[in-house]
Amino acid sequence: MNLVFSSCHALLRLLVVGLVCLPYLAGQVEAGENVVSTIQSSGTKSTLLGTFFVSAQHGWAVGAGGTVLKTEDAGETWQAMPRRTAALLTSVYFTNPQHGWIVGQNGTILHTNDHGKQWRRQAAGVGAALYDVYFLDLLQGWIVGGRGTILRTTDGGVTWEDQSSTTAVDLFGVQFIDAQRGWAVGAIGTILVTRDGGQNWIQQTTDSATTFFDLYFTDPEGGWVVGSQGAIFQTITSGEKWVDRTLPCGSPCIRPPDFLKVQFTGFRAGWIIGERGAFLTTTDAGFTWMEPELSEPFSLYGLSFPDAQVGWAVGEGGTILKIAPTSS
Repeated sequence: MNLVFSSCHALLRLLVVGLVCLPYLAGQVEAGENVVSTIQSSGTKSTLLGTFFVSAQHGWAVGAGGTVLKTEDAGETWQAMPRRTAALLTSVYFTNPQHGWIVGQNGTILHTNDHGKQWRRQAAGVGAALYDVYFLDLLQGWIVGGRGTILRTTDGGVTWEDQSSTTAVDLFGVQFIDAQRGWAVGAIGTILVTRDGGQNWIQQTTDSATTFFDLYFTDPEGGWVVGSQGAIFQTITSGEKWVDRTLPCGSPCIRPPDFLKVQFTGFRAGWIIGERGAFLTTTDAGFTWMEPELSEPFSLYGLSFPDAQVGWAVGEGGTILKIAPTSS
């Protein structure tokens, strides 16, 4: 494990459909060769923590030391953008090809309105590490970060409002399904829900002290969260009840990898990535998970599927993987 990855992963840690009535029918894991993952040349050895593809052709990746990469040809070539900061950058989100945001350490928020030709700082009003950013449209967005930080904008980031999360734990993931309803996840089993645009955040119960790193809702009722030591939880009740779908550890049982990102490209098709090359995919709403083998066990931190046909994952040492079904 190289030094860059070790330090970034340590920082991340420190700053850091199955039916509910039939829990044992879900969570089986099988060997799987239903996808092909191709390593692309990123041109950097910096660990990459976030990626976002606006389309199958146009994508971004961000990471350590202020690294920002751009591709306009589906990852065949990646261009390094001029660095605007030396901070660790953790997440990137675009609402359309012109408008995007990047967040990172020390309250870093960068914004572009010209396809990424220029990135300008926005004032966060906080100094905490920022871990995830999500926008509903050009104006409405949320950011989560260290020490329970939740920021909201209704003017495209011209101003950011510090919302009260009612928690002091680090928050790592956020998603909204409309202007009122959203979720955030973080350390010590934290899952927060809001039904009023973030004016009030309410803790949901999981009966778990795991750290949750990411979440993905496919609709207002159905969602998934993933976290440390292979944790997978599912809800079909808008989070009123969360069911533990964590996969069996195996025999002999060694420490499962942390799952760091989850994304679904429909109700049935989903993807999970994480440390030490963790890579799972499902085509039956999580009843079974397949485990395609990677050529190298790179830890993967960022995941983006612009459509159901192809996606990208990024990770340690500048790793960028293009992921596609074998039929593509």
